[in-house]
Amino acid sequence: VQLQASGGGLVQAGGSLRLSCVASGRRFSVYHMAWFRQAPGKEREFVSGIGWRAGYTAYADSVKGRFTVSRDSGKNMVTLQMNSLKPEDTAVYYCAAEDQRPLGVPRSTHEYNYWGQGTLVTVSS
Repeated sequence: VQLQASGGGLVQAGGSLRLSCVASGRRFSVYHMAWFRQAPGKEREFVSGIGWRAGYTAYADSVKGRFTVSRDSGKNMVTLQMNSLKPEDTAVYYCAAEDQRPLGVPRSTHEYNYWGQGTLVTVSS
């Protein structure tokens, strides 16, 4: 499975951005896809995830109510709509997928076995 993320950029506080991640591979079959982020000097942290088949979602408390994750199974794509962005949302955002854990959205980096390249989101104050 290969993951290609896009959509990052520079936005003012209070603005919005939409990240997309397209998955490819001859046998694409995953249980969950997720977004993580890593700010300078900090560890990579869970942002949001979605069950690929059932569509249930999970969010970090810091983004709940502002970010929305969704998937398009036909396009093998997951998106992260980010609204009301804050300077503390500034980070490199990574798309991830896993095919090992069928129940519940995993929230740890080690639980994901496929990663895309990061896309930088910068929120200015």
